[in-house]
Amino acid sequence: MINVFSLIPEHIREKLTLTDDKKQILQQQTISQHTPGTILKDFQTILDFLQPDGVEVSSTYHQFPLKYLQELNSQLSFSIDINLKRPVQKSYPYIHGLYFLLRTSGLAQIIGKGKKTKLVLDPKIIQIWQSLNPTEQYFTLLESWLVWGDSEVLGDPRDMFDQAYRCLLFWDKLPEVGLKFNNYSEQDKLYYPGFHNLALLHLFGLIELTSGKPQAAKGWRFTDVKPLPFGNAIMAVLTESSADIQVEDYAQFRGDFRIAFDSLKPYLQPYFPEWSQTLVIAEGDFTEGIYIFKVTLEDAWRRIAIPSYFNLDEVAIEIAEAFDFDTEHLYRFIYKDRLGRTFELDHPELEFNPHTGNFRLGDLSLEVENHLQFIFDLRNEWEFDLYLEKIEPNNGEIQQAQVLASHGQPPESEYDEYVVYFIEDEWKVDIKKPDDD
Repeated sequence: MINVFSLIPEHIREKLTLTDDKKQILQQQTISQHTPGTILKDFQTILDFLQPDGVEVSSTYHQFPLKYLQELNSQLSFSIDINLKRPVQKSYPYIHGLYFLLRTSGLAQIIGKGKKTKLVLDPKIIQIWQSLNPTEQYFTLLESWLVWGDSEVLGDPRDMFDQAYRCLLFWDKLPEVGLKFNNYSEQDKLYYPGFHNLALLHLFGLIELTSGKPQAAKGWRFTDVKPLPFGNAIMAVLTESSADIQVEDYAQFRGDFRIAFDSLKPYLQPYFPEWSQTLVIAEGDFTEGIYIFKVTLEDAWRRIAIPSYFNLDEVAIEIAEAFDFDTEHLYRFIYKDRLGRTFELDHPELEFNPHTGNFRLGDLSLEVENHLQFIFDLRNEWEFDLYLEKIEPNNGEIQQAQVLASHGQPPESEYDEYVVYFIEDEWKVDIKKPDDD
């Protein structure tokens, strides 16, 4: 489970305790398409919207374009009024939140079709999803949002805080009588946890929210937000589940490529025994085979076959040599999993992220048509794109990496010498030119 719960101030833990009355609320709650909120109904609406072949999305943030927003808004349980001339997906927080769930649940994927980018459903995962009962679906979405959700998916800056942390801090400031917002200036103070999280709290039945009429040239207007008893109980469970989680768990999580929505199960299943099945997106097991990459750098590319048991240091050397680069440089691999989370794996002489030598290619849960970014020479920052064309069975014929095809000449590299040293609990990197003394 993502671990920043360990950073929650003690007074919040004391305030959000799981008391007997909250336990009773959990035990008495039933889950359906309409209770405790409309999340399952509205999520099905957006799943239906993507059938059968997905929809085209923007190329940068992969979000719904303007032409779909009004139609989608009208189909939701809580359609909202806005008076913006050029609204974007973020202008409709309920759509923005549901899109977030599409991505963080793994049910939908971004794929490239020529020059177009589409958001499509994964048929295998959808089949499993449809076999889940309403309780299992509800808590799968709850966990995909609060535990696994990364704001980077929405085009926001990356940070270490998950959505549960944001919502718990908000809940601490939410009185039992609720909050009233007399104008836009007051409601804009809820930039944390964010309007999409506010909309999701409403859809999951955790808060009561009253929308108002927007002013001219303004967006969503809401007037009242009040916590519901079920919301208090869920927040107490989140706080309790964090009690034994340590900060060190975060590093361990970041090196684990298994994706299964079962982190909250031990804490909620006692109250919801209907939660039996777990949606598993990626087992995180080692993938055996020969990976065929098309590796591109500017106008040059190489098609390279690499055994999956090669660690990323070995992969880096093979790529550098295929492009006639000196291998004595620092580097970094950047990998996005199917939930949109970014993993950075660094050269062993850097101390910022997990080390490349600790991961084999087959550990990364890469799928065909996935991309892996390789930054070589951290001064010049040569950006290689590794496009996984296919994974072939390992019949023993290929023991070493092989360049299968080649096109174009690589750019010339400046060969600088890196000096890495340790001063006052911090790693430093200096660059020494070849003609320096």
